Amino acid sequence: MKALALFAALALPAAAHAQVDPADWEAVLADARGQTVYWNAWGGSTTTNDFIAWIGDMVQADYGVTLEHVKLTDTADAVTRVLSEKQAGTDAEGAIDLIWINGANFAAMKDAGLLFGPFAEQLPNWQYVDTDGKTVQTDFTVSVEGYESPWAMAQVVFDYDSADMEPLGSMQAILDWSSANPGRFTYPQPPDFLGTTFLKQVLIDLLDDPAVLQQPATDDNYAQVTAPLWDYLDRLTPTLWREGRAYPPTGTAMFPLIADGEIDLSISFSPGAATAAIANDELPDTVRTFVLDKGTIGNASFVAIPYNSPHAAGAMVVANALLSPEAQARAQDPSILGYGTVLAMDKLDADQKALFDALDLGIATLSPAELGTVQAEPHPSWMTRIADDWTSRYGVAR
Repeated sequence: MKALALFAALALPAAAHAQVDPADWEAVLADARGQTVYWNAWGGSTTTNDFIAWIGDMVQADYGVTLEHVKLTDTADAVTRVLSEKQAGTDAEGAIDLIWINGANFAAMKDAGLLFGPFAEQLPNWQYVDTDGKTVQTDFTVSVEGYESPWAMAQVVFDYDSADMEPLGSMQAILDWSSANPGRFTYPQPPDFLGTTFLKQVLIDLLDDPAVLQQPATDDNYAQVTAPLWDYLDRLTPTLWREGRAYPPTGTAMFPLIADGEIDLSISFSPGAATAAIANDELPDTVRTFVLDKGTIGNASFVAIPYNSPHAAGAMVVANALLSPEAQARAQDPSILGYGTVLAMDKLDADQKALFDALDLGIATLSPAELGTVQAEPHPSWMTRIADDWTSRYGVAR
């Protein structure tokens, strides 16, 4: 990833400038009023953009904070901006106040001392977070330590048109089906996040013991561990949509291919995405979702505050609003986003829990029990090396 290569020049952690104490919430609220928070977040989905706008309305009405959504196609662009500011000595008036982040980008920024905090566990709404059942205190095996705040849970599902096929239980079954039905499956082109997730999902499903992926990739073990992945892709690629000579650029480009009858099977990182797309007339109502028998990858989406944000107080207000039961229930509504909640239902009062009980998860959304085992994300070093290798082996011009 382009931003990560610059970290070699930043061996010493950056010293954060003076900021309001996250533990003094009244002072945070006082400092935040009147601030404009620039949230750098993926902007490739109308439903996500609408949800962020709704959060902006909430924090404006309740706390006098203005939220500006800076739409990204790649989180690495925001990371690069903070890195450039650090190199230029801009340690107090950065352009970014909040980043939707996880995985390798978070690990690199944390290692380089480029994040404000810790703050997450001082947020008032942290009291509702499920710290026992959800992976919210580690991010791709890296300890969060309060430097980012969770706001959504995701898990890999496969979206399929039930008018044309049945659910499949393994990556081998997907290969067999794709071989028998050439051109009817594809995945986003790495290094797109969802495309790279597909590669990791293949490897996790093929390995007898995927625990090796929880440790950093090394020159000694990388080739041996990933060999099954490349063997699999050598066989899968010719069976893909357009014979693997072209790929959708992003995850959002997958559903139109199903809707247009070009493919029958795709991958998503949101169990409620298909239901939301059906509700928005973006998919036929015959689309359903399945997970693999051994389980699928799950992770949390987080927000983090750069070390040089001039509006850290306002950013914390936004992070806290994202953790509110009202916002979490809205995000889980399949007609809005269909994201999993980071909250624990047994930590909510009756009125708060009723917000979730009232949700209709929809015809294409698997229940928590049906989602089965959640497989842990590999260490970030696997993702970056696998994405680079894929590009050299199978990459096509975008």
